[in-house]
Order: sequence, then C-alpha cells, then structure tokens
Amino acid sequence: MLEEITCFKKQVSIPGINFYIHGNNTFLIASDNPLKVLSSAVLGADLHQARYIINHTVDKDYNGSNPERDLSKVAAGLGLGKEVLGMMTAVSITHTFLSHVNHRGLSVATFCTAGIGNPGVAGLPIGKVTNRQKYGTINLILLIDGNLTASAMVNAVITATEAKTRALFKANVCLPDGELVTGTTTDALVIACTGKGQALSYAGTATDLGYYIGRTTSEAIFQGVANYISLSGAGEYIIKNKGHLVN
Repeated sequence: MLEEITCFKKQVSIPGINFYIHGNNTFLIASDNPLKVLSSAVLGADLHQARYIINHTVDKDYNGSNPERDLSKVAAGLGLGKEVLGMMTAVSITHTFLSHVNHRGLSVATFCTAGIGNPGVAGLPIGKVTNRQKYGTINLILLIDGNLTASAMVNAVITATEAKTRALFKANVCLPDGELVTGTTTDALVIACTGKGQALSYAGTATDLGYYIGRTTSEAIFQGVANYISLSGAGEYIIKNKGHLVN
C-alpha cells in the first residue's frame, strides 16, 4: 500500500506532483503528466520522459547481477508501467532529505539519500581510493517546476555535481590519507522538470536556476551525510566536521 508523504507535498507544492512511500523501502515521486528527464538512473536511463521516479532500498549485502531487472520488478509490483526511472540504495529511504526553493514562480526541490562508505575521488584510480567495498551511494533527484532546454538539463547536471562535491568538502569527508572525497563510486542523479513556462536555456552557477540547484543540492547532501555519520559512526573514510554548511 502506498502512503502519501504529505509533508513533502506541502513543502514542494508543485501541481500534479505527489510523493509516496511503499513498505518503508520504496520512495516514489508520481506526476500526473510526463516529466522531461535526464538521468543516470539504473532503470530507465535512456528515457527522455517519465511519470514516475523511484528510489528503492536494498539490503546492505545486495549483490544482484541484474539491478535493472530487480528494479523493473519493483516498478511492476507498484503498477507503474514503463515510464519509470529507478535508483537503488542501501540507505533506508526513510532517511530521504529534502531541500527546496520556491521563488518568483521558479520551484526547485532536491531529494537525497546519502551513504558515503564507498568513496570515490575523480581522477584517482579505484585501487587508490578504497581497499574494501562498503555500502554507500549518493542518490539525487532534482525536481524543477520549469521548462529546461536540453542544454540546460546538462548544465543542471554539472551544477548539481559541483554542489555535491562542495557539500562533501564542507563535511570534510576524506580518505585515510586526507584526500577529500568528491562522491562515491555508484552515485546516481535524476534531473526532472515539468516543462512549464518559458524555455530556460541555462542552469549554470551564474543563473538564478543554477543558484537554486546548487543551494538545494548542497543542503540536501549535507543533511544526508550528517545523518549517515550519526547512524554509522565516523568510519574508515570519514572525518566528522562539527561545522555547518555555509550558504
């Protein structure tokens, strides 16, 4: 049975968008109308439009050989059809963090689950980053009530990725040798927009849209990382920073 997340609905308040949880292991965003999407989702990454986005919690020891098939089964069990983007995490989706901005008709909401026990550093060989695999991925969903062009969607990916790294730097997430972590090796990102209103051609950091994307992404990830640390302890790769993210 789907349970509506009314607190998310009240905060985001985009017409035609609803938020649900199923069985404490599947977070669902449902849209009355198709959303324009660009993503690295496990399921549906080739889609340009989707009506549903799911983030599904698996066991920490999950080692499925076909995660796309497994997520397809989850979507089918919810009766969602084919217009579905799906991501997978070992972090409980009950620890989904939201940051949102609604300013002058432009609404941006970022949803995040964050596990950081599987660190990655862009530009370093994987063997130098980790000597054992732990569960941990950062899944991001950016929901924008606006009309982004294709190039603006790519711009949004760049801005969100920069903001993710900024949040990890602010949280002082490091390897044992002190190298700052830029993400995890399995991060996934969904950019979704309603397609409403005037076409927006840019989403870089010099634009209002880019500022909102960066701000909400940083805030959501920082909250998720703090939650992960509080639940799991400092861990092998993490140096806890008692400071706060500065906007």
